[in-house]
Amino acid sequence: MKEFVFKIFRLKQKYVYLLIIFIFFIIAYYHLSSGFHMSSDSNKFSRLADNLIRFNFGLYDFFFIIPVFLIALCKILFADNWQHIFLLLNLILVFFSMMIFAKTLLIIGVRSFLIFITLPLILISVDVLTWPRYILSDMNYAFLVILITYFMAKGFVEKKFNYLLIFLTLFLLLITRPASISVIFAIVFFITISKYSFFLNPRMILLFIITLFISVPLIFGILYYFIKFQYIEITQLEWLSTSLYPIGMVEVGMIIHDRPETWLDAPSNYKDVVRIYFLRLVNFFNPYTAAFSKTHNILNILQMFLIFISISIWSFFGGNSRIQDKIFSLILILSISVAAFHSFILIDYDWRYRFPIILPLLMLFPISIEMILKKYKL
Repeated sequence: MKEFVFKIFRLKQKYVYLLIIFIFFIIAYYHLSSGFHMSSDSNKFSRLADNLIRFNFGLYDFFFIIPVFLIALCKILFADNWQHIFLLLNLILVFFSMMIFAKTLLIIGVRSFLIFITLPLILISVDVLTWPRYILSDMNYAFLVILITYFMAKGFVEKKFNYLLIFLTLFLLLITRPASISVIFAIVFFITISKYSFFLNPRMILLFIITLFISVPLIFGILYYFIKFQYIEITQLEWLSTSLYPIGMVEVGMIIHDRPETWLDAPSNYKDVVRIYFLRLVNFFNPYTAAFSKTHNILNILQMFLIFISISIWSFFGGNSRIQDKIFSLILILSISVAAFHSFILIDYDWRYRFPIILPLLMLFPISIEMILKKYKL
């Protein structure tokens, strides 16, 4: 029995990659069977791509983001089949995202068998089974987020960051989705603080995260009134006062976009505004809504439960591996940064904006189990 356990612990990397291929084929089959999906944003991207084609790809004369460029390219090369090709491109990014997921864990010292038992979590992730088939920027964005996580992990291991690759990836993130400023901020911030050992203590990081959770709504409440009363007359910022944008959404008590059952009464004071922002921040990670199917809710709850358990394990067993502690801290700060940004702007109807940080968050589970095994020298 003991020998069998040791064999499992020594599971070879090739089996990890074989499992990735197997899981990828299941995910690809599921999406290809469902077919591509067009949302209102997809149609907007399509129109922008048509305009880009009319400009003969004159990128200096046209607002450029990568998804629009890819759609325009697909339209030029594949005509009426462009949506199917875009779906295939998204699925290719799913495959490479899974490969980078495994590679990142391997280089920071997580055992192959832990990665092996974690990969099925990707297969049952509702987010991974939903968004790649949409003609949107989400899969491009999610791929770049896991890629920048890998470059950061590689920098921790080698004790030297490749700033050229990091800058290039951050630039690609920016021109894939402008809202990626939350990711860019998190990466730049963490590179700045990572040299200080103070931020490697798990309990200190958790205290920092809790402080952020409390502080962000307070800061956003101040920012809300600052914008509302100081700049609302400036023509360029008039959009802030409409019900479709941040200030207007808070004015009507909106928590989750287009889900009125989550809304509160219109705020009448600073305390009410802070409460709205706090509930938005919490609801960014909310795994449950009555409108979703029972299976959808169960899988979401399982996913968030494993993430919560991983953070709890880290708080007790972390602190013995600088590299693993750093990547764990990076993922938490990255997630809070993205959540805070969207709690100020918009929590989407289907929690779509959470998708790009799902893979990094799932990495917390095998890292935390690795910490237990190292603690007891298994």
